[in-house]
Amino acid sequence: MSEAINSFLSPEVLLLLLWLIPGAPLLSAILTALLGPRVLRGKSHLPCWSALAVSFVCSVLVLIALPTAPNPNQLDVIAPENLQDASDNASPELVVVGPEWLSVGDLEVGFDLRVDSITAIMLAMVTGVSFLVSLFGSGYMHGDGGYPRFFAAVSGFVFSMCMLVMANNFVLLFFFWEMVGLCSYLLIGFWFHKPSAAAASRKAFVVNRIGDFGLIMAIFLMLTQFGSVSFSDVLGNPERIAQLHAGNETIIPLICLCLFLGAMGKSAQFPLQVWLPDAMEGPTPVSALIHAATMVTAGIYLVARCTPLFVMAPEVQVLVTAVGTITALLAALIALTQTDLKRVLAYSTVSQLGFMFMALGCGAAGAEVATPAVNAGMFHLFTHAYFKALLFLAAGSVMHAMGDVIDMRYFSGLKKALPITHWTFLVGAAALAGVPLLAGFWSKDEILAVLGTAASTGEYQAFFKVVLITASITAVLTAFYTFRAYFMTFCGEEKFPVEAGHHPHEATPIMAWPLRILAVCAALIGLAVGPTHLFQTYLQRTQGLTPFEAHFHIDVMITSVVIACSGIGVAWWFYVLSPATPVRIAKILTPFFFLSQKKFFLDEILYGIVVAPLKLLGRLCVMFDRNLIDRLIDSLAGGPVFVGNRLKRFQGGVVTSYAGIMWFGAVTAVVVAISLF
Repeated sequence: MSEAINSFLSPEVLLLLLWLIPGAPLLSAILTALLGPRVLRGKSHLPCWSALAVSFVCSVLVLIALPTAPNPNQLDVIAPENLQDASDNASPELVVVGPEWLSVGDLEVGFDLRVDSITAIMLAMVTGVSFLVSLFGSGYMHGDGGYPRFFAAVSGFVFSMCMLVMANNFVLLFFFWEMVGLCSYLLIGFWFHKPSAAAASRKAFVVNRIGDFGLIMAIFLMLTQFGSVSFSDVLGNPERIAQLHAGNETIIPLICLCLFLGAMGKSAQFPLQVWLPDAMEGPTPVSALIHAATMVTAGIYLVARCTPLFVMAPEVQVLVTAVGTITALLAALIALTQTDLKRVLAYSTVSQLGFMFMALGCGAAGAEVATPAVNAGMFHLFTHAYFKALLFLAAGSVMHAMGDVIDMRYFSGLKKALPITHWTFLVGAAALAGVPLLAGFWSKDEILAVLGTAASTGEYQAFFKVVLITASITAVLTAFYTFRAYFMTFCGEEKFPVEAGHHPHEATPIMAWPLRILAVCAALIGLAVGPTHLFQTYLQRTQGLTPFEAHFHIDVMITSVVIACSGIGVAWWFYVLSPATPVRIAKILTPFFFLSQKKFFLDEILYGIVVAPLKLLGRLCVMFDRNLIDRLIDSLAGGPVFVGNRLKRFQGGVVTSYAGIMWFGAVTAVVVAISLF
């Protein structure tokens, strides 16, 4: 199939496809922002739909054509006919040399695009899920006063994410890393008239700046050590990396530590995870975008992309796994007691991101484990995008039908009233819980398998054994809280809130079809690319990764089945068979229940440790400015004011007085001039 597509893809066409992937959403964002409020209005979704469809088709064509395409390691933007055959390249990639963007001293940064295996996978996933979310969003946001603004921001968001993963150097990556943060700020705070939404957008923006400080410091360190910020010069030069590490064993780990700090902010890892649950204040399609396909995946992508550096810093990889483990378990424990359906899914996202970081850090067990670790983390990122987008959109359908009520205590038994939403949510929940043959089953198995390998290899075996046990417990909790949400929402006695009216409506066709398509993806996409090893074979062509032989782990599969069945079975017992049981357990475990419900007071702790001292420092600075700086400046300004007030007496409006003053001044000037010469 790829050869057939390649026969139609001339270098010029391939070049056009690469520019269209980010270019179409950018054009949509500009057109919608300019024409939406006055011209497009209720049709403002059309440019977004068209652009994301074009971007998705181009991404799929590049994904299929990349491994065997007759392309070089560089596509010159000026002379694309000067191409060489790179079909035998073990790490096929396309690099589009764009115009020079930044030149400071010896640093020259071009607006260059790069597409290799990991980029092609990310692009297909981001554009595909975003297109389905935009379809759903047109129905969900229908009638909203900010309709054009919403689709302009969504288009800008997708453009920024595409450019982030296509960037060929760290400066360009950082620029669009910040653009993604800006777009998330605009979308989370879309309903800015709500104080909670405005506060959530500010919180997301500020917390991410903490992580971004780490990323920019990593870029400065790479520039000083490698003399370049290009991926090929930094990541594609293993000899230089080894030389630097041999000369200074702290510099590569320091760079990796700063990179991971940046990833912690974007991908909401402990203790910087506090912004993600509050992002629920934005419209539900925004939640699906941020939590599934775009912003939170950037941190995973960054760490996976920088694997050639991380393999030289096993102690940092141990930290990556440790932080991921703490985040996954902590978020799962919080999700157990939440009653807001969207917040349950939000904490689930935080937990699943922790699982991905658990896998990425397994390279600490040895270089031979690094590529399987990246494969496991990226595979779970890939499958998670589909079933988590499905779950959020299904939750949005519930919220839409319940009159914007999303607290599960106020509705139940919705499977008859919302049949499409019910079965699609069920598929997504089963995939998240790891039910056999669904998407999450295959990708979560990969993580457990690579953790098992790390627990029996290298010098950190005891550490990874603890992580493996923790991951298994967290997987049980995941199945439990996911089906707790399902049973509380769709099973039991039929109950609707007052806001929903007497007959809640099912999702409209424009909202239902994305749910159906995502449900099919959540059910089949893992089966299509997991056991067939298509994902592994494709991803390992990325520069810095090495081929490895995959194996079926029957013991891990059996364990996963037991985990999923245990969690689902306990949830069924608690919330269907014996609804009084969780109430009794909550009374017995009151302290733990209270801590989980209050999110272990993490927000309050961070407020006390970070926010309150900074506010106090700010107040002290204001007092210093007003009482010292302002008074000093006012005192200095008092001298000219005093002199001016005294000179007022000479300005009486009498011409003869002015003439006398002029005569005196002229005589004084002459005398001074004579005395000087």
